[in-house]
Order: sequence, then C-alpha cells, then structure tokens
Amino acid sequence: MTLNLATLFEAVAAAVADRPAVVCGERRLTYAELDRRASALGHALLDAGIAPGEHVGLHMLNGVEYVEAMLACLKIRAVPININFRYTDRELRHLYTDADLVALVIGEEFTPAAARVAADCPKLRHAWVVRGDEAPQEPASWPGRLTVTDFEAAFEGRPEDPPLADERTADDRFIVYTGGTTGLPKGVVWRHEDFYMAATKGGNHYGDPYLSPEALAEGAKNGFPLSYLITMPLMHGAASYTLLSALYGGAVVILLRRFDALEVLRLVDREKPMIVAMVGDAMARPLVDAIRAHGADYDLSSWKVLGSGGAILSRSVQEEFAELLPGIHINNGFGASESGVDGNITVGDDGLMRLAPSPHVTVVDADLKPLPPGSEEIGYVARSGHVPLGYYNDPDKTARTFPVIDGVRWSILGDMAKVEADGTIVVLGRGSGCINTGGEKVFPEEVEQALKSHPAVMDALVAGVPDERFGERVAAVVELRAGAAAPTVEDLRAHCRTQLAGYKVPALITFTDAVVRSPSGKADYRWAKRVLTAAAEQTGSSHA
Repeated sequence: MTLNLATLFEAVAAAVADRPAVVCGERRLTYAELDRRASALGHALLDAGIAPGEHVGLHMLNGVEYVEAMLACLKIRAVPININFRYTDRELRHLYTDADLVALVIGEEFTPAAARVAADCPKLRHAWVVRGDEAPQEPASWPGRLTVTDFEAAFEGRPEDPPLADERTADDRFIVYTGGTTGLPKGVVWRHEDFYMAATKGGNHYGDPYLSPEALAEGAKNGFPLSYLITMPLMHGAASYTLLSALYGGAVVILLRRFDALEVLRLVDREKPMIVAMVGDAMARPLVDAIRAHGADYDLSSWKVLGSGGAILSRSVQEEFAELLPGIHINNGFGASESGVDGNITVGDDGLMRLAPSPHVTVVDADLKPLPPGSEEIGYVARSGHVPLGYYNDPDKTARTFPVIDGVRWSILGDMAKVEADGTIVVLGRGSGCINTGGEKVFPEEVEQALKSHPAVMDALVAGVPDERFGERVAAVVELRAGAAAPTVEDLRAHCRTQLAGYKVPALITFTDAVVRSPSGKADYRWAKRVLTAAAEQTGSSHA
C-alpha cells in the first residue's frame, strides 16, 4: 500500500474506530463515523461526475463539514482546494479560475460572493451548500448551468465503503493555495507522499516517520492519545498540516468555528485539549490578554502545549504565556506552504530567530550553493527531499522557487538567513522586506520583535520609507494594547535602543488603531508601507 493521504487516514480510522475524531460546537464524530461520512460524500462527488484529478473548492468556516469534504476529495483522488473566505470578489475570481474549480463545497453565508464570481468560472459545474447559523446577507443568484445541492442531501442513500481505494497512488495531488504579503494567491502542488513526509512529518512529530499505513495505524493505536484545539481557519496551510497530523495520530480535533480569545478559554475548560494551535502573535496576544483578565474563571490545566504555525511567536509573547501558564511547552513552528514543517524556531536574548540544523534544510547563496557553517554571508533558506512539484499554472514562478539542480528539486524560500559555526540557522526575515539604510541591511522582523517586547505594544509592522540621505530609513506602525499606559514615540525608540544597534531603531514611528493583516492573516507590509510613506511625507522628517 502506498503513502496516499486518504489510505493513511482510513488505516488509522479502522484502528481507532471508536475514538472521538472531531468536535465542533455540538457536533461530535468518532473516527468510524467520520470515515463513513467522508466515504459517502466521496460517492456523491463521483455520482456528480467529479473525476480523479479535478479540483473541488472548500469555501467555508471551520466545521466538521470541512473535514468531511477534504477527506471525501482525497478518497476519490480529487484535489481539495482551500478557499480563503476573507477574499474579495477580485481575489475569489482569480482563485476560482486559477485553480480550475469544477465544484464547490461552500458555507451558506458565502454563497452570494461565490455566485457573483461563478459566471466567470466556466469549468464550475456543482455546488454543495453547507447550511449554518449565519444566513447570507443577500440571496445567491447562481448561473443556470450550475447544479446546487444541499450538503446533507449528498449523504442520502450513498454507500459507506471507501471509494477508489485500489486506484489511489502516492503521486495523487494535494494543493495548498497560499496568499503571501504580495501578489495574488498561488497554488502549491504536492504529491501525497511528499506532503505526508514534509507537512505531517510522516505521521510522527516525535520520532521516525511511519512508512506504511499499517505502521501509522499501529502507532496511532498504541501511542498516547493527544487532543488538539485548532483555533485558526482550516483554509490556512498551517491548519491543514495540524489537522492531518492530529488525525494520523488518532487524536481528537476540536475546532473553533471563528477565532475568539474568550471562546478558546471556554473550549479548553470544556473539552480539555492538551495542544492549542494558532498562528503567531495576531492570535496569541489577544489570548494572553484574555487569560490575564479571565483565566481564573476557567480550568486551563489540561493545556500543556502552545503550537504556532504560519507565523513566529515573539519572545515577549512566549514569556507572557510562561508567566500565565507555568510549565507550558511552546512549539514555535517554522515552515511554509512551499516546504512543509521545517523545524522549530527559538528566539534568543539577542532577539534573533534560530532554527536547529536539519539534513533537509540549509542556507544557499545566489548560485544555490550551500553556505559553510560560520560564514558571515547571508543566503536563502532552502529545503530538499520531500518538496512540492511547483506552483499550479505558473511555470515561471515554479522555475524560480522549485529549481531542479543535478536531479534534485529544491524549495527556495523567501526567508534570508546565515549559518552559525555549529550549523544553527539564524533566520533573518523575508528578503523582499529587507531595508537598506545607508548600506546597512535591516530585517523588519528583528525590529518588530524589539517593539513588541514593550508591554504597551499589541502589534507592530516595520518597513522602509524613502530617505534622501540614506536611501531608506526604518519606520514602524504600532498598535497599542487596550488599557495600557500609552508610551511616547521616544519611549519606544529608547526601548528599542536597549536591544538594537542604532541604525536599526525606527526613525519614524506612527500609531494606528489596528495593524492591518492580509486576507490570509499574514502581515500586510504593502499597507504598512503606504501608511508610513504618507506619514513621512506629512512630517518631512523623522519622529526622533
């Protein structure tokens, strides 16, 4: 049997059939129930003419239905496509057409937007609508060529045996659409086996990978049963990594429909998860504030691990969690849609982000040659081994990001780094955001770490603004914490001087009610640069 994502899940489901698998609100399914429903839905997709290799969009909030639909697609060798429900019509139109969607499984509240763009998506033939507690603000006017069906009706009269089990291969495709800080969303194409090994670490984050469905099932059956609370939207790559990792471990997955810090505390109290997964400071800081204000009202004793993927937790927020939940273990994951899980980041006293050496992760120069340990040269983080095939419908970006050299495919990430003498990788930040001020290179992430270590700062983004003398100067837009005593600009600059060289200290600081993030939840540096450039033009000088 091959390392196919659906076959791997089915092996685990058979081994731990009676264990709880997924919980969302009042809905609870065991592994056996989840497997049977996903198989029935898979048969419904086949009956509707969805063929292996075709793409089905999952456009909905977190819920049991999302998990069922993802697994159903995998079972019939179709490709589930994650749809960001925060996207505008323009972005949705691009994603729907770029991904060549033939069908949708969609939350009712998002049907008006989907119907508006469906007319421009000629390959789209079917939509299954998931009814929920959020009614749409306007009626959906679907093109007449689409067949629109109620999601629950898809299960009626369908067989529950696994569809296409004998036809699946390790080469079946899994696509993660990623929306970065620039440009339109693009689809990262994985082979099932590569995704399993790189994104779920072969079904075992704590040891050697399981190299067969039987071995994975045995590990899930005999291992210590874990429980995960996933607070981020499943349509994010980091969330899909966590979801499948949890299911392959025979764990129970608790889903938060929409992120709400106080609801996280209620769910920890009610469901007793051991691991709470989120995305960076944008979720962690509101949660810290909720624990500080209301933690005594809830039993949080089951919570042993805080996991972050898709964005790095700052040192300051980690220290706050350690203070509020003594003994908590923090897993600060480093990775990308283009590489899977690459390791865990530690943030040192010097504010630098470090990644332990790995046989599959290295730092390469512009010629894609590995940098020797101890070199002062700055290069790019790169991964080899189990990496994606490329970007869907984009051969040019594929050639740049996933070059094949001497028969080996690499994933060249946008993160710049250098290698210390012991092989440790110091991750400096995104090369596209690097600020050149008078010949000195400043990476925004380091300055953001310093700013966010101030107790009054909720969030901060750093970018370069034009400067006649130095070319660029460092600037920061800062969101303050509600209820905190507001620092002055000079207070923040003085705080940064205790951690940063003088040329890295922001010459310009401006305040905002809320730091804006992209629809994918990542830092929106285009917005930050616009705000800061306008502030620089208004002042004509720094805020020093």
